[in-house]
Amino acid sequence: MNAPHPPKVAGIDSTVPAPAHTVAPVTAGSSPAVPANPPAPAGAVLQDRLAGWVSDLTTLHELTERLARTTTLDEALQEVLRAGAALVGARRGLVVMEPGDGLGPDTTIGLGLARADLGHIETVPRSALSYGRILDGLPGGEGGIADPDLFAQEGLDPRHREVAARLGYAASYALPLTADTAVRLGAAVWLYDEPAEPGERQRHLAGLYVRYAAEHLARLLELERTRTSMATMSDELLPARLPRVGGVQLAARHRTGPLGGGDWYDALPLPDAALGLAVGSVTGSGPSAVAAMGRLRASLRAYAVMEGEDPVAVLSDLELLLRLTEPARSATALFGYCEPAARKITLAGAGHSPPLLIGQRRTEFVETSVSAPLGMLACWEAPSVEILAEPGETVLLYTDGLLHRTGEGTDRAFARLHAAAASVPRALRGDPGAIADHVLRSVLPDGLDAADGAEDVVLLAVRFE
Repeated sequence: MNAPHPPKVAGIDSTVPAPAHTVAPVTAGSSPAVPANPPAPAGAVLQDRLAGWVSDLTTLHELTERLARTTTLDEALQEVLRAGAALVGARRGLVVMEPGDGLGPDTTIGLGLARADLGHIETVPRSALSYGRILDGLPGGEGGIADPDLFAQEGLDPRHREVAARLGYAASYALPLTADTAVRLGAAVWLYDEPAEPGERQRHLAGLYVRYAAEHLARLLELERTRTSMATMSDELLPARLPRVGGVQLAARHRTGPLGGGDWYDALPLPDAALGLAVGSVTGSGPSAVAAMGRLRASLRAYAVMEGEDPVAVLSDLELLLRLTEPARSATALFGYCEPAARKITLAGAGHSPPLLIGQRRTEFVETSVSAPLGMLACWEAPSVEILAEPGETVLLYTDGLLHRTGEGTDRAFARLHAAAASVPRALRGDPGAIADHVLRSVLPDGLDAADGAEDVVLLAVRFE
């Protein structure tokens, strides 16, 4: 494999031979010679070329349409690798995201390469790799770098030679990922099993595709950064850890929407070994909703300390505050005063979905009074209810995002939630975290429970010992 190989063009060379412009002279008394393969008429050559251009445009259109349907950065990077491999005639490759502004995220994704393979490639000195030269801004990388026969190169880095032989690639073609803003996003590299390089037509098509792909990746990168920032901000406004209170076990799950939402939960130790439990949701999305959620949660904690044993009074005070300080917003909320020793929760709700009681012998929604969300009426008030749990039973509080993400009507969403809670395996019922995970995956299968879903989701599970 270390012997030099003559380079060849990857894929199919579809260039059309130029027509002949001269013919053999005709001598007197002889009939003109008829060539065995007469040259194609100029019109036919032009038609072939036009057909080739139309085919290229159709291919690019199909590939860019597939890329445009991607909605996450990882999904788009995988599509770029697959499309680029088809255009340059390669089988494997990798894309390295390393935005030039230093704000990340930095990631490496492979096509036909396992994580261990990527790890081997990363042990090669950066300056010896084509994508490393592009990312470091070294000369010659602006229009792409072709290494048609690595093992025939003089001065090939020994570690690069070793890794290439181990992974079984002999050539590579790399292109920069640069958006119109001139910000470098990363680089894509495709690997050939044998000495090869893309032809001029393949390079042209790959370059056009990658320029479009870089713009799409730039948009997804900004969206990814926004999601990360919103998730971080939202998480910082929620409890860093749940309190340890005798007689109950607590677990919470939180999923943030792409723009950041106003769903929250809380668990607050109160006097007399009691516990304040809350879940809620502020209308809207984005930084303003996250900030409003933080203010509302902080106010609820203060009211809970002062009069937590009366959940109706807590929500009444919260409603008044919301109406005075956030007149353009409304919110739903549940607040419960939990007495672990008595296995009792006194609960008040404002426009919120009812809790779910999960036990070995019963799975049922808690009957709560119908009430308006906070901020919707001039004066809010609704009676409280009491939940009496048996040893080992779990009370599940959740926000409406869990139901909305199903995409189904209200009745069907509640039925799905009830079925998910009833199907919790017996072995998991002693762990509130496992119960919450099972419900989340069952109600929102096939990735609907991902952190970047359409709406926030909160689950707070309270298991009585």
